[in-house]
Amino acid sequence: MARKRARSRRGRRWLKWALGLLALLLVAVGVLIAVSLHRAEPILRAVIVEKLQDRFHARVELDSFHISLVNGLLAEGKGLRIWPPAQVIGVTVPGGSNASSLNSGAPLISLDQFTFHAPLRYDRGKPIRISVVQLKGLVIDVPPKTHFTHAAKTEKQSSTQKSSMSAALLRFVVDTVECKDAHLTLETSKPGKLPTEFAIAQLKLTGVSAGGSMHFDAQLTNPKPPGTIKTSGTVGPWEIEDPGETPIAGNYSFSHADLSVFKGIAGILESTGNYTGVLRSLTVDGETQTPDFRLANFGTTLPLNTQFHATVDATNGDTWLQPVNAVLGHSHITAVGQVVRSPAVTEPNGLARPAGHDISLKVNVDHGQMEDFLRLASKSGTAFLTGDLTLKTNLDILPGTAQVQERMRLNGNFLLDNAQFTSAKFQNYVAQLSLRGQGDAKDAKQNAGADVRSTMQSNFKMADEVIALPDLKYSVPGAEIDLAGKYGLEGSTLDFSGSARMQATVSQMVGGWKGALLKPADRLFKKDGAGTEVSLQIQGTRENPQFQVGVAGLKYTHAASPAGSK
Repeated sequence: MARKRARSRRGRRWLKWALGLLALLLVAVGVLIAVSLHRAEPILRAVIVEKLQDRFHARVELDSFHISLVNGLLAEGKGLRIWPPAQVIGVTVPGGSNASSLNSGAPLISLDQFTFHAPLRYDRGKPIRISVVQLKGLVIDVPPKTHFTHAAKTEKQSSTQKSSMSAALLRFVVDTVECKDAHLTLETSKPGKLPTEFAIAQLKLTGVSAGGSMHFDAQLTNPKPPGTIKTSGTVGPWEIEDPGETPIAGNYSFSHADLSVFKGIAGILESTGNYTGVLRSLTVDGETQTPDFRLANFGTTLPLNTQFHATVDATNGDTWLQPVNAVLGHSHITAVGQVVRSPAVTEPNGLARPAGHDISLKVNVDHGQMEDFLRLASKSGTAFLTGDLTLKTNLDILPGTAQVQERMRLNGNFLLDNAQFTSAKFQNYVAQLSLRGQGDAKDAKQNAGADVRSTMQSNFKMADEVIALPDLKYSVPGAEIDLAGKYGLEGSTLDFSGSARMQATVSQMVGGWKGALLKPADRLFKKDGAGTEVSLQIQGTRENPQFQVGVAGLKYTHAASPAGSK
């Protein structure tokens, strides 16, 4: 028994020594691995920098790079910066041969941190597959096109260059790149223009490969009008010679865009569409829906839907509309023109104009309803005039902080047919004018013919909230009225003067025994083939117009009842 116990104790001692030795060996192996990894880090860091320099033909800096063995190989890099290309075949960057000049300016790409896992297994001749690369603090700043000077190069040179770059990166394959809170800036070479900046809340790239295109999903925050843009598509291959020429295509949705940030209008806009082109220049096709579009000072809403085709200079946000098809209520509108970002300037009168968007459009209303436009400018939601409208005008909205209507400029012409006033008393006044103009005094006295339709047409200009109508022609059966004057949007003020020509003579217009007494006066009012011609002035306001009629020194003033009164 004693001998057995002694052998058992010796066995346990050997086991302890064996386990201790094994633990010591594991520690030694761990230390060796740690030392090897520590020594390998600068080598791998140098390899990463070298490969990126070969890929971008540019100066690359990487502040730190660390690796560890956690479920495979875990790598982490911090402080990565890549400058625009300086030694690309056929491309010369100004000052590129000067090392000090290369250190100036913003990097093309800067990155606070990147991490990725890679398997420890390596099959000779096969690329190492990295499933996910995670990025933090990604900033891309693309220089303007003038930054690059392209020299002549042969197709053979270009293809050789691309194939060599592809071959250099075929040793690694990245499945997905994920990034949060990225920032993209597209610099512009146009004097006085600001660059375009995009705040990218989330970005996911898949199918990442050297020399090929990638699929992306992104979510952007639009600053003005505020809203969320979700977009997906393809980007690449990356153009080393000029990153701004990198191809991109995709679709987007823009939701809950609050238009009230633009002074004078309001409503919540939704938009969807697609785009194609390069990072610097895009062609966009889309549509918008604003079910509650309104002018902020009035509050009456109308649905506004548009379809548009546009070219966008992504470096400064300038947009050329070619064209826009819009429906406001029941009115169809087309527009072509541009929306460009304008720097702050000093006007000839010495007033400073802040930076903003300068809108210049040619607008055509080929099938409109007057009531759609007047309802927008009505607090009650009731238009004082209805009819079929056609209109052509140049529309300019100057940049600034004032209300939209204060910055709006119009210059065009219109035709309003089948016009009727919504005020019964005002429409009766028009009907009496028509009936008396035709010599039907009896029906005029009985308020008959209230359904009479009129026609208006004129050239017009609008500036500083005043509409000038230099040659307004107002026609009803039996009467032609020529007026010139202006209409003030602020207060709905009227100031017009001109003449009215009637088919009937004065005696026929008055009728009855009074008309018989006036027959000798008919010759005083006849002129140029008209039975009666009188001077006419209209003043007051839209709700309370004042009419003054005169001939040969005689005047008659009539105040129409307020519009909408009973």
